[in-house]
Parts: sequence; C-alpha cells; structure tokens
Amino acid sequence: MGDRRSELETLKADLEARLERYHAHQQREGGPLEKDSEEQAAQVENDEVVDSLESETRAELSQIAHALTRIEEGVGEQCERCGEDIDPRRLQVLPYTTVCINCADS
Repeated sequence: MGDRRSELETLKADLEARLERYHAHQQREGGPLEKDSEEQAAQVENDEVVDSLESETRAELSQIAHALTRIEEGVGEQCERCGEDIDPRRLQVLPYTTVCINCADS
C-alpha cells in the first residue's frame, strides 16, 4: 500500500504544479492579450481550454485526496460501495479509484 500512497503523492504534486501553470496562464503572466483581433480570439479560446483543464485537474486532485484519506483509514483497497477488495490491476491503472470494477460499471 505504501507504493500506491507514494504514487498518489507524486501524482498530486504533479497536478498541483499543473494548476500553478494554469493559474499563471490565467493571470497573463506571459503578457497581455495581443492587439490583433484574430490573435485575441485564439487566446480567448485557449483560455477556455485552460479553464476546462483546470476543472478536470481539480476534480482529479479531489479524487486523490479522497483515496489518500481511505488509505490512511486502512480501507484504501476496499470498494467504498460494496466492501469487496479492489482488483490490484485496477488500482495500478487508476490509483485514485475507490470502487471496484463491478460498482464502477453499475
């Protein structure tokens, strides 16, 4: 379980760094909008993509925090819906999952 916790902590740090980059983009730390209207339109479109990516990153961070809490409670490898063990292969692919494949499909 220590390996999974370590993997989650590393993933969490990577996602937090990504959020910092998104924030820098949103604050226009690379410079103001271009004067050209076509360039401005492209930059605004990029802003929308970055906002979407930020939302996805925050959701993933929330899942990681939840999984880490369950690990701390000693139930990190059990499905939070049915209580059965989560297949280790599933945990390897989705280390922040908290449900078994059967419960995820239902």
